[in-house]
Amino acid sequence: MCMKKWLTLLTLALCLCLIAGTAMAEKPEKHESGDYTYVVLEDGTAEITRYSGNAESLDIPDALDGYRVTSIGNLAFDSCSSLTSVTIPDSVTSIGEYAFSSCSSLTSVTIPDSVTSIGANPFRYCKNLSQIIVSLEHPYLATIDGVLFSKPDKRLICYPITKTAASYEIPKGISIIGNHAFYSCSSLTSVTIPDSVISIGGSAFYSCSSLTSVTIPDSVTSIGDGAFYSCYSLTSVTISDSVTSIGDGAFFFCFSLTSVTIPDSVTSIGANPFRSCENLSQIIVSPEHPFLATIGGVLFSKPDKRLICYPITKTAASYEIPKGISIIGNHAFSFCSSLTSVTIPDSVTSIGDGAFNSCYRLTSVTIPDSVTSIGDGAFYSCSSLTSVTIPDSVTSIGYRAFSSCSSLTSVTIPDSVTSIGEDAFKDCPNLTLTVPRDSYALQYCKDNGLSYIYPDTYDWLTN
Repeated sequence: MCMKKWLTLLTLALCLCLIAGTAMAEKPEKHESGDYTYVVLEDGTAEITRYSGNAESLDIPDALDGYRVTSIGNLAFDSCSSLTSVTIPDSVTSIGEYAFSSCSSLTSVTIPDSVTSIGANPFRYCKNLSQIIVSLEHPYLATIDGVLFSKPDKRLICYPITKTAASYEIPKGISIIGNHAFYSCSSLTSVTIPDSVISIGGSAFYSCSSLTSVTIPDSVTSIGDGAFYSCYSLTSVTISDSVTSIGDGAFFFCFSLTSVTIPDSVTSIGANPFRSCENLSQIIVSPEHPFLATIGGVLFSKPDKRLICYPITKTAASYEIPKGISIIGNHAFSFCSSLTSVTIPDSVTSIGDGAFNSCYRLTSVTIPDSVTSIGDGAFYSCSSLTSVTIPDSVTSIGYRAFSSCSSLTSVTIPDSVTSIGEDAFKDCPNLTLTVPRDSYALQYCKDNGLSYIYPDTYDWLTN
């Protein structure tokens, strides 16, 4: 019996050690060494996770507390505004995403031949960076006219925002325009993309505010999330028949965009790619499109019966969502300021994140008893919305779902709701919630100091 008990205890101890080991592997312990915060990696070397100093010219050390520095982590030097120049030691093999992002005084960086892995634009929004120095013999990296490239995956990593040319021709042979590669390059009015490029990364042309036109060649298969976000001057985009996926908010805040044709090749499309395109009057898809459809100028996805985009150029005060639609997509009606009422059919099961965000004139919404979830920020800043009744079918209300609905006076929440996100009713100064006794919603009100009543609070008046 003693042996069995001992074995049981040993097994339990081993299990606890494994669990502890897994937890440690998932979240390594952080250490401090001077101005550096670092973690020890599985191979016994160090990764710098944060620099908190105020040096101007910095030689990053090749060791911290005896641990060889091999990695500079994501955002490790983010917003270090004092830095003017950085030399990375030969010990470093990896530079993480946005490692030196927003280092506003940085003018020069030297990257050693030891670096074999580099994440999304480490020098995003380094508005004074004029020199990225790599050797001609570098096995992994190259610069061409000051632009940084990765050799193995033929990726354009960083087009420095200090470059003042109005146009740029990406070299032939490049396969990937990396995430944030042209971030905030406001001088560019045109970019020529060669037919070797297969992928345009997330936020690749983010805030290229002078960019007026883009032709996407037949080689490109994917356009990443927010790829052309805040390209205010973009008036036309030609999407080739090779493109199969368009990411979330790909053309978000493209104020000058008036017309877009989406080819039949597109089989995947993210959350409203045309959010806040205030002059977009035409989204053209063919009647034979296998994945997409437009009804009255509104864009839908066929497979999941999702309403993708209600263009903000539409001026109607009311809209009736077609019967059969299952999902009101993320940001589908975002910033549609003309709408005062929307009729939701009882086929809809989900109201997406930010679905009606900033629909300032929206006064009434009837949520049918088919809906099970109301997403994060679904009605955020609907400042004219006065009352909402949530049906018994709903189980979850997302983060800031009704936040900043300043005219909201009453919301009825049923017993079925078992999850309410943080700040769901923040900045609703006139709101009183109607909640069942002994319900999740009641406890939420108590925990968050919200005004509430019960459905039968005033029954005594009629008895």
